[in-house]
Amino acid sequence: MCLHGGLLIATVISDMRCPYCNSTDSRVTDSRPDTEDAIIRRRRVCNDCGAKFTTVERVQMRDLMVRKNSGKIEAFDREKLRRSIKLACRNRDVGDEQIEKLVTSIHRRLETETADDTVTSAMVGQMVSDSLLNLDPIAFVRFASVYRKFSRISDFKKIIDQIPEAADDAAVCHLPKTSLF
Repeated sequence: MCLHGGLLIATVISDMRCPYCNSTDSRVTDSRPDTEDAIIRRRRVCNDCGAKFTTVERVQMRDLMVRKNSGKIEAFDREKLRRSIKLACRNRDVGDEQIEKLVTSIHRRLETETADDTVTSAMVGQMVSDSLLNLDPIAFVRFASVYRKFSRISDFKKIIDQIPEAADDAAVCHLPKTSLF
């Protein structure tokens, strides 16, 4: 990647391999930019075996590192972020497209709102928490319970009491008073 006239230019990988025969000889038959998610989908055909496949290119402004609470530093993993959000949203009325937009939004904010290439896991966790609270309050509570390592019922009560009343209407589930589940 290089910066040219204020624009970030991604270098194209010339070694694109066919997932079927592993050949590097393919051609692009169609390109579709998605400006909202800052990606380009390219439809390709392998010149050796004739298989068709799609590749996705994403602009990456810089390589982010995440400093864990333990002090360990690791590369930012967009897929790990997506999995944790997807887990929090499991069995909720939140689609994959919404989750992907949330991941993209958080990733872009980390790239643009931080001066350093190293962000803290607390910063990432707070961005996810804030985003999930706006998207789905139940998913927010699920994420918070893992992220903040809840160990008592009172931890859940505290976080639920902090949710704004407007979020209460988002997903109401009435159980019989005798139910323990």
